[in-house]
Amino acid sequence: MASYQAFYRQSIEAPDAFWSEQAKLIDWHKPFSRICDYSRPPFAKWFVGGETNLCYNAVDRHAAQRPDAAALIYVSSETGQERSYSYAELKAEVVRMAAILQGQGIARGDRVLIYMPMIPEAAFAMLACARIGAVHSVVFGGFAAASLATRIDDAGPKLVVSAEAGMRNGREVPYKHLLDEAICLAKRPPAKVLMVDRGLHKDWDRVAGRDLDYAALRAAHMDAEVPCTWLESSEPSYILYTSGTTGTPKGVQRDVGGYAVALASSMKHIFCGNAGETMFCTSDIGWVVGHSYIVYGPLIAGMTTLMYEGTPLRPDAGIWWRLAEKYKASVMFSSPTAIRVLKKQDPSWLSKYDLSALKHLFLAGEPLDQPTHEWIMDALKKPVIDNYWQTETGWPILATVRGIEDTPIKFGTPAFPVFGYNLKIFREDGSECGANEKGIVGIVPPLPPGCLSTVWGDDERFVRTYFSLFKEPLVYSSFDWGIRDDQGYHFILGRTDDVINVAGHRLGTREIEEAVQSHSAIAEVAVVGVQDAIKGQMPIAFAVVKDPARVATPELAAVLEREVMAAVDANLGAIGRPGRVHFIAGLPKTRSGKLLRRSIQALAEGRDPGDLTTIEDPAALEQIRKALGVWRF
Repeated sequence: MASYQAFYRQSIEAPDAFWSEQAKLIDWHKPFSRICDYSRPPFAKWFVGGETNLCYNAVDRHAAQRPDAAALIYVSSETGQERSYSYAELKAEVVRMAAILQGQGIARGDRVLIYMPMIPEAAFAMLACARIGAVHSVVFGGFAAASLATRIDDAGPKLVVSAEAGMRNGREVPYKHLLDEAICLAKRPPAKVLMVDRGLHKDWDRVAGRDLDYAALRAAHMDAEVPCTWLESSEPSYILYTSGTTGTPKGVQRDVGGYAVALASSMKHIFCGNAGETMFCTSDIGWVVGHSYIVYGPLIAGMTTLMYEGTPLRPDAGIWWRLAEKYKASVMFSSPTAIRVLKKQDPSWLSKYDLSALKHLFLAGEPLDQPTHEWIMDALKKPVIDNYWQTETGWPILATVRGIEDTPIKFGTPAFPVFGYNLKIFREDGSECGANEKGIVGIVPPLPPGCLSTVWGDDERFVRTYFSLFKEPLVYSSFDWGIRDDQGYHFILGRTDDVINVAGHRLGTREIEEAVQSHSAIAEVAVVGVQDAIKGQMPIAFAVVKDPARVATPELAAVLEREVMAAVDANLGAIGRPGRVHFIAGLPKTRSGKLLRRSIQALAEGRDPGDLTTIEDPAALEQIRKALGVWRF
C-alpha cells in the first residue's frame, strides 16, 4: 500500500504541489495565480484567478481533436430509441441550446432550472448553461409540484427547461402539469419555459407568452455560433438541492475550476477511464452521480458516456449487460439497491453477455452490504468497487484508488480516504478515534477541489450545517457514523442525523413528515428510516390523528393510509412515500418534549429501544409496539 499512501500523503501534506499537477488534466484559458485561498475558513477557493469552462473541457477540446469520436450514446428501453452523438455533433447541439438560452436573455450568472427525464436534451441544456456561464439547477423528475416550487423559489431561475413526459416501467410519467402547478405555487416564477415535446403525452397545453417550443427554436439556430464564456475558477457552475433536517432543501453550490480538476483527477485515478472508452453510469441526472459521472466526468476524460432511460429489469434483467456488451463499456457505475434488485433475478443474465471490455463496476449511494458485494463480484468475475461520497462533495470521499495502486478489495467497505480528503473519525467530544472505534466521519478543511463552496444564497447555513458539530478543531461533518479497522479500511455505519437513504436518494425525515401532515386528518407524525433488504432504508410513518374515529376499524385505517400516501405523492413525490403509515394515539417524547426518534426506529427494526428513563409517556411506546406487532425483544 506504500504507493497509494505516498500519493495520499502528498495530497494532504503538500496540497499546492499536488493539485498544481492535477490541474494539468484540464485546459485553462488563463492560468491561476494561487492554488488555494483559505483565508476565510471554512470557505475555500481553488485555482484562484484561473479562467476555464466546463463545457469547453467536456466538449470543445475533444471536438477539435477527435470530432468523429462517440461522445454521447442515448438508449431508452422505454421507447426503444437509441441515438449516438459524436463530439462534433454534441458540440453542435449544445451550441444550438446555448443560442436558444441566450435568445431568451439568459446570461452569465443567471439560473436555469432543468426538470427533465433522461433524454439527450437534458445533457445539452446542462452543457449549454456551462458554456455561457449560466448556473443550472437540475431537479429530479420524480419530485412533486410543491417540492419543485421550493427549489424554484430558492434558485430564482429566469427559465425552466422541461419535457412533457418521461417513461418508467412502460408507463408514461407526465411532467408538464406538475411544472405548471409548481410555477403557480412559486413566489418567484420563471419568465419562460422551454418545452421539449417527446410525443408521449398528447393532452398538455402551452401557456401563451411563457412556453417555448424547443424543436422550432432549435431549427432556427441550426448554424448558431456561441463561444465559451471564460469563468473565474470560483464562479458557481450549478446548484443541486439535497435534503436537510429542517425540511428545507439545501442548494449545494459547486464551482467551475475546482470541480473540473476534481472530476478529471477522479476519472484518471479512481475510475481508470481513458479517452475513447465507454462509461455506463445507471444513475439519473437529477442526482449528483448523474452530474459528475454521466455528464461532466466521462466527457472531460474524452470518453463516450452512455445515457440510459429505463430500469434494470426492462425488457429483462439482462438489459444493462447487453448494453455493456454492445457499447464495450469499460467502466460501469450503479447503486447497491439496483444490484440487490438484480440479485432476485435469474443469475444467468450476468454471464450471458461478453463483458471482456469491462474493467470494473463501481457502486455507491448507500452502504454496500458484504453479501451483496460478494455476490455481484463473484457473478461478474470483475472487480466491484464500493465508494462513499455525498451530494456535497461531488466526487468520492472513500474508495479503492486502483489507478495508483491495485490494493485488495475488502467486502463491505469503501476502503481508504481519497486523495485530497483529510478524513478522520471523531468522537462526539471532537477528539480523534482510534482503530476499531466508532465515531463520526469528518473532514479537516479546507475541503478539496470539487466540493461544495457554500449553500446557495446562505453562507451562514453552510457554516451552521457542516462546520458547527466540532469547533476545535474545525471539521466538516459528514453526519455519518464510521469506523476504521487495523488495516486502514473504513466502514460506514449509518447516519447521525434525521436524513435517510432510500435506494441511494437522500430524503429528510422532516420533508416526509411535512408531506404526511399536509393531510387534514393528521395531528402529529414521526417518520423514521427502517432497514430494508432492497432499498437500504424505507421511511415508516407513525401518525396521530385528530379524530380517532377515522381509524376506528382496520378498514377505515386502510382508507386513511391510502389518502396519506396520496398526500405525500402530491407534496413530495412517490420517491418520499412511506412503506407504511401506522396510526397511534401518541408519540413517545421526553419530558422536555423531544421526540424519541431513535427509540422509534429501534422498535421498528426489532431492536432494543435503549434508555427510556426520560420518556414522558411509556404507553406511547407500547402503542408503537402494538402497531408493529412487536411485543418483546
